[in-house]
Amino acid sequence: MGIGPTKGTAFGKERTMPYILPDLDYDYGALEPHISGQIMQLHHDKHHATYVKKANETLEQLDEARDKSDFTRIAGLEKALAFNLSGHVLHSLFWRNLMPKGGGRPKGELAQALVRDFGSFEGFQKQINEVSGTIMGSGWGALVYEPMAGRLLTSQIYDHQSNLAQAGVPLLVIDAWEHAYYLQYKTEKAKFFEAVWNLWNWDDVSQRYAAARKMNLLVPETVEVAAKR
Repeated sequence: MGIGPTKGTAFGKERTMPYILPDLDYDYGALEPHISGQIMQLHHDKHHATYVKKANETLEQLDEARDKSDFTRIAGLEKALAFNLSGHVLHSLFWRNLMPKGGGRPKGELAQALVRDFGSFEGFQKQINEVSGTIMGSGWGALVYEPMAGRLLTSQIYDHQSNLAQAGVPLLVIDAWEHAYYLQYKTEKAKFFEAVWNLWNWDDVSQRYAAARKMNLLVPETVEVAAKR
């Protein structure tokens, strides 16, 4: 699979198809015994691929609606785009958060931030496991950087898109949908949440934390003008 956008047509015009299914950085079976190869193949090639396909189709439908000035469809299409695009984003992040023979603990600034904001690494571990395990219905647990306060938080993401602060940046996510674990763990999803701690790619999470910390929601010019008043 390539990494750039593909082409498609909508309403007789060529459109850019910006969303593509990313390749995994490891084989389907590389995360065993913690996540089976069968689950990884179905999860990536079927579930994630469907979100990508639907997100691109929804963009085409938005183009069509706009070209036809049919804005009665916009509300439903916006909701569909949010659901499918968020599914694409979260799964893309999840695959990179995982690695064969991962786990252990983070180091450096991320490790210090986890202790600062959760009291200890164990405190963070227990909190995000509880966050993930108590979602009502389908969803995700997430470690999030909140730039307004400059701190780490956990968040429940119902389905794919709610309960996340607007500026919050997901750094690490746990898929709590049944398709992520059911073939292997059946109804014992808590065991799946425990298993992923053997797979975390802390280098990836640390890099995301470093990038997120560069966010500044206050435009510098605005800050300078306010300071002169």
